[in-house]
Amino acid sequence: MRFNFIPRNEGFSCERCTAVVAPSHRTFRNHCPRCLTSKHVDDVTPGDRAALCRGLMNAVAIEGTDPDALDIIHACTVCSKISRNRAAPDDDREALFEIMEN
Repeated sequence: MRFNFIPRNEGFSCERCTAVVAPSHRTFRNHCPRCLTSKHVDDVTPGDRAALCRGLMNAVAIEGTDPDALDIIHACTVCSKISRNRAAPDDDREALFEIMEN
């Protein structure tokens, strides 16, 4: 079954650190660039905003060796869903490296 939807790229206020986050210019913004926290809003396709959970997703790991192509692994605090998201160019590098060290 195929769903028709209009992907949305929206700004938001981070529910963890309260940073005001602008929409991304390149892709769908899916996490706070300051604290790297995401929200479980997408279900199947990035930007579909169809997930019912709405739990916060903590950055639990960073994968990759190229500093310009790192993946952030998020885990939902409500339903435990794991997702992989590409780090954005404007993500706080200190926050990324802190997660890598732990």
